[in-house]
Amino acid sequence: MSKNSNNNATNRKAIVSESAGWILTGGRVVDRTGERIADVAIAPDGTIAAVGVDLDLKALGLTKAPVLDVTGCVVSPGFVDIHTHLREPGREEAETIESGSRAAALGGYTAVVAMPNTEPTIDSVAVVRQVLDAGLAAGLCDVRSSASITLGREGDALSPMAELAAAGVRIFTDDGCGVQNDRLMRRALEYASGLPESVVLAQHCEVEALSHGGHMHEGEWSSRLGIPGIPAEAEELMVFRDIELARLTGARVHFLHLSTARSVELVRAAKRDGLPITAEVTPHHLSLDETRLTTFDTVFKVNPPLRSLADIAALRAGVVDGTIDALATDHAPHPRRDKELTLDQAPPGMLGLETALGVALGVLDVSLTQLVRIMSIHPAQIAGIADRHGRDIEPGAPANLVVFDPNATWQVVPESLASKSRNTPYVGMTLRGKVRHTIYNGEFSVFDGEAQR
Repeated sequence: MSKNSNNNATNRKAIVSESAGWILTGGRVVDRTGERIADVAIAPDGTIAAVGVDLDLKALGLTKAPVLDVTGCVVSPGFVDIHTHLREPGREEAETIESGSRAAALGGYTAVVAMPNTEPTIDSVAVVRQVLDAGLAAGLCDVRSSASITLGREGDALSPMAELAAAGVRIFTDDGCGVQNDRLMRRALEYASGLPESVVLAQHCEVEALSHGGHMHEGEWSSRLGIPGIPAEAEELMVFRDIELARLTGARVHFLHLSTARSVELVRAAKRDGLPITAEVTPHHLSLDETRLTTFDTVFKVNPPLRSLADIAALRAGVVDGTIDALATDHAPHPRRDKELTLDQAPPGMLGLETALGVALGVLDVSLTQLVRIMSIHPAQIAGIADRHGRDIEPGAPANLVVFDPNATWQVVPESLASKSRNTPYVGMTLRGKVRHTIYNGEFSVFDGEAQR
C-alpha cells in the first residue's frame, strides 16, 4: 500500500470516528414494517434521529453530519447471532472475543451470544463477567454471554441459574452436548420457568447412546465410505423429548442447529399446539450435504452432521413457512493443526460469521423482510435483547444497523477472514451479498467493508 493510501485510510477512519452524526441516503430500508426507499439520519448520541425522504437536517441539528450514499444497498437492523463460539476463555489460539467480534461486525452483526463450552465452562457469574468485560473492551459488537445448563456441561447438576440470570444471562445451554438425563432436564425447565427473568433453555439435540462413535450422517454415503454414522434419530428423539417437557412445564425451549426433516416437522407440530418453542438452522445445514465428506476433508465435519438433500429441502421449507425462527451461524473456529487430524480425531465445526449473509441469499427463496426477520428480529427476541437490537428503523431507536449490497459477489479466501482460524467450508466459492457498513451504537464498526478496529 502506498503512503497516500495509508493517509487516506487514516483520514477516513478519523472522519468515521469523529463525525457529528451521519446521514445514510438512497438505501432500501428493510425492517418489520416492510421495505421503502428512505434516508436514515443518525444522531451523535447513537440513536436514529429520523427516517424519510427530504429530511430537514437543519431542524434535526445535523447540517454538519457527513452524507453517505448507500443507493443500491439494503439498510436493516444489525444481524444478531445467537450461537457463536468465541473460545475465550481458554482456547484463545482458535479465537478471541476481539477477533470473533471483528468477524461478526464484518458479517453485519451488531450482537452475538457467546456459547459456554469454554475452558473454564461459563457456569459462574465470574466467568460471565469476564466474557462481558472482554466484549466491552473489544467494542466491535455487543457480546452477550450464555451459560451452561449444568455445571461444567457434565450433565450431573444444575448450574446456579438464578445467579446467572441476575447477571444478565438469558440463554442457557450445554451446547456441544445435549442434556442426556431426562429428569435433570425437566428440573432445569421447571426451575427456569420460575425465575423472575425471562430465560430460554437452548438444546443441542443429540442422544449420545445413538450418536457415539459417529462422524457423519448415517445413510447411503456413510455405508459407501465406511465411516461410522450419526442417525437422524439421535437428534429427533431429543427434539421430541424436549417438546413434551416444554408442554409439561410451560418453559421456553429453543432448538439449536436443527438438521433433519423430521425435526422440522416435530417443531412445526409443536408450534401448531401453541407451545413456547423456537428453533434455528445454520447456513451450512442449508447449503452443504453429506457428500462433501466423500473427500474425507475434515472441514466438512460438523455436529450435527451435514445431512441429505431431502433434509436440506425440508430445512429450507421450514425457514420459508416460519417453522424455523432464526438463522444462527454456530461459528466454530479451530486451529489448523486440529482440523488436519484424521476424520475420526478432528473436532467438528466450521466458521460462519462472515459468510452467513452470502450463503443465505444464495440458497433461501425468501424476501428481504423475511431474511431480516431470521437474521436480526427473531434472534434478538430469543436472546432477550430486542430492546436494543432487531428494532424497527425509526426515530429514537438505537442505531444498530447493517448496510449490505444484496447483489455484490465475492470469493471466499480464508486468509482474508478476520477469524484467527481458517476452517471455512466455502473456500473458493463465490457468494452473493456483501456487507458494506456495520453501525453499532451509532458508530461504524465496519466502513466500506473494513473493520475500524
